Amino acid sequence: MKVLVYPPNSLILSDLVERAGHEPVVLMKEIGERVRDAEIDAPPLNITEEDLKRALRYVSVEEPAGLKGRIGILVPLLEKAEAAIIVENAPPTFGCMGCAVADEYFKFLIKKKGIPVLEVRYEGEEKIEELVSEIMGFLSELKQREAS
Repeated sequence: MKVLVYPPNSLILSDLVERAGHEPVVLMKEIGERVRDAEIDAPPLNITEEDLKRALRYVSVEEPAGLKGRIGILVPLLEKAEAAIIVENAPPTFGCMGCAVADEYFKFLIKKKGIPVLEVRYEGEEKIEELVSEIMGFLSELKQREAS
């Protein structure tokens, strides 16, 4: 199953998803495709016209350019996702969005999609085992759903 990890650049979540036998849907893969695209001049900083068209399906034209750009890059992740894990209150070292408005809006879009979503709260290093256990339990349930 394709599992969107959020924050979308979290190597930690990506690794957990892979270990559980699922395909992580992450920003690094999307940016990686752009880096190898000869059409883009200075990857991954350029936002293409296609990114903006995708974003405008989800946000108003009056929204700030930064929000539209971020959503335009993240939308392909959302469209591929069959499930999602959202970690709230994660420190920047866990994976960071960089824009609070885009962060909240993208989480809204994930929940609105109607896919299975696990929302967990990062509560510090002392509770990391519980966090990992909850995530692995969710991924195990997804594997069982997929098998049946």
